[in-house]
Amino acid sequence: MNRPHRTHRTLLAALPLLALAACGTESAKGRDRHHPESPHGTQAAVPAPAKEQTVRGLPGMPPVLDPKDVYAADRPNKLSPVVKDFPSRVYVPNTESDTVSVIDPKTYKIIDTIAVGRQPQHVVPSWDLKTLWVNNNRGHTLTPIDPRTGKAGKEVKVHDPYNLYFTPNGKYAVVMASLDRELVFRDPHTMKRLKTEPVTCYGVNHADFSLDGRYFIVSCEFSGELLKVDTEKMKVVGQQKLPFDGAMPQDVKVSPDGKKFYIADMMADGMWVLDGDKFDTPKLLPTGKGCHGLYVSRDSREMYVSNRGEGSVSVFDFTRDKLTKKWHLPDGGSPDMGGVSADGKVLWLSGRYDSEVYAIDTRTGEELARIEVGEGPHGLAVYPQPGRYSLGHTGIFR
Repeated sequence: MNRPHRTHRTLLAALPLLALAACGTESAKGRDRHHPESPHGTQAAVPAPAKEQTVRGLPGMPPVLDPKDVYAADRPNKLSPVVKDFPSRVYVPNTESDTVSVIDPKTYKIIDTIAVGRQPQHVVPSWDLKTLWVNNNRGHTLTPIDPRTGKAGKEVKVHDPYNLYFTPNGKYAVVMASLDRELVFRDPHTMKRLKTEPVTCYGVNHADFSLDGRYFIVSCEFSGELLKVDTEKMKVVGQQKLPFDGAMPQDVKVSPDGKKFYIADMMADGMWVLDGDKFDTPKLLPTGKGCHGLYVSRDSREMYVSNRGEGSVSVFDFTRDKLTKKWHLPDGGSPDMGGVSADGKVLWLSGRYDSEVYAIDTRTGEELARIEVGEGPHGLAVYPQPGRYSLGHTGIFR
């Protein structure tokens, strides 16, 4: 090869700069043609790394751990430092006995009975996980229980507290005032009334929040309706009548991917499947007579559906989008509300009309125990459970 003449050195030294300048104006198609396999190719030749999918959540809400699974924080025994030293207990509100039965889940024995106000409906973990609130519906009070000691504190006056939820940012408690026909937004600690949102449906009772926490779906038991509520504005933004004569919607749960809401209906004997974003007409999926409570497994793959009217539990598989099993209680019963143990191995349900509680193996459906409690057991809470914070009811954790 002939060496370049000395007089050409300056021109040759400038060639790399000219080449760089040319790269700045050359089309992406041209660059790919010249450097198709270069490991250090240009931006067009090597795809940029995929950006992590993020969720623009409700202001102040803890970040969503996994955009594909709202229950990612609820894995077996993944307890928050706040609750890791709390004793494991099952708290059962007995609506007609005005008491809470406290069960040791290891022995299946009642170890305490706490006197509370009139007609306790649900035992609800607070957003910060530090308190259990007993909803004394007809007593118009909330009884706080310290889950560390199991001791009840001084009752707080709250009118018509049928059920209780917390906004995902922990800013408000939301009282489901069923007979008052109101959603009452309160201070989550003092329970002072901050804003009241009147509703035109009857019997607001259960709810769950969207993946981003910006809205929640509410069931209206006595008028067979659903509400969509803007969390930040604390305002009803949608309302619809369910397409079933005599519909009586109960528990509400969002799917792991946040794309669907499931609403139990004890008169339609199944779950309504709703696109929460669109809030269009839902479709009914039959499960069993008196479909009532909905509880997600610790691996987010399944949901346990209590059928109060026939003494059974249906199992819905999220990954297959179908019902796969049905477990019948061997001596019948009225399985109602409850929760899943911290390790995910036991489903606990109250027997609403039978003054008993059922412990069910989540792998086999076997009844592990049947425990006598007070009259009218309803929204029992298994506590503690995994999760960073509570959205309320008998334990909806994120």
